[in-house]
Amino acid sequence: MKAIVYAEHGGPEVLRLEDVAEPHPGPGQVRLKVMAAGVNPVDHKIRSGLMPDMAPASLPAIPGLEAAGVIDEVGAGVTGVAVGDEVMAWTVTGSYTEYALADDFAPKPAGLGWEIAAALPVALETADRVLDALGVAVGETLLVHGAAGAVGAFGVQLAVARGVTVVGTASPRNHGYLRSLGAIPVTYGDGLADRVRALAPQGVDAVFDVAGQAALDVSIELRGGTDRVVTITDLRAFDLGVVFSGSNRRFGAQLADYAQLVADGALGVRVAASFALADTGRAHELSETGHAGGKVVLIP
Repeated sequence: MKAIVYAEHGGPEVLRLEDVAEPHPGPGQVRLKVMAAGVNPVDHKIRSGLMPDMAPASLPAIPGLEAAGVIDEVGAGVTGVAVGDEVMAWTVTGSYTEYALADDFAPKPAGLGWEIAAALPVALETADRVLDALGVAVGETLLVHGAAGAVGAFGVQLAVARGVTVVGTASPRNHGYLRSLGAIPVTYGDGLADRVRALAPQGVDAVFDVAGQAALDVSIELRGGTDRVVTITDLRAFDLGVVFSGSNRRFGAQLADYAQLVADGALGVRVAASFALADTGRAHELSETGHAGGKVVLIP
């Protein structure tokens, strides 16, 4: 089968399209014929060696955390699904490939496109997890850095659904999009703290940092400390005393419910660009800009 492989850490140039052996499911696993795979910022951080705790046990390795596809093999002990079922999944063998193994998955709603389906697992799990960690509640104000990306946009929508006032940072071209999600948009960059104070004179109760890029400094300033500030991207968190949130929890059951909301139009996600496997380097280059304007996906 064809897969993207990297044998050393580095830039996008280390990603190679190669022929590799097909995997087969062990107990508790299914195999997917991958129809679309999500590209996430953590993918290029792992590829470049910036996140050794998440690095593969050995190289060469296939990158990618999430995919949508059709089950074509079922391992021992797996119940509730069958060959031919369409699912969204977190992969255990990497997702930038024609076939991948998974042990945490959810049914893909009928009518939901493959690109959209592949954009859901990581972003929805992350947004749900961080909002729970922050404990945001009705009447509070949440600041979301990087609110126009896939994770940020879900964070905005889920927080608004909880009755939270959301101020979201984004470039001016994305302000209309954030308003459509129910957020109060604000431009990032110099003077951000003053702009947020003007929009939220009542203060900021919690901060969700999706963007990184020194957002923690202004977050701590606005909060007057590190309490109720969570980042998923800035590794300086460990030095600053801010919570860095990662996940190893199972989320398939919750994903099924959220995906149905997406299919029904109650939750939205933007796919910014789709690339063939052979163009994965370009997909990573776009993702690394931090300004893709939505989810980047691969089509094997």
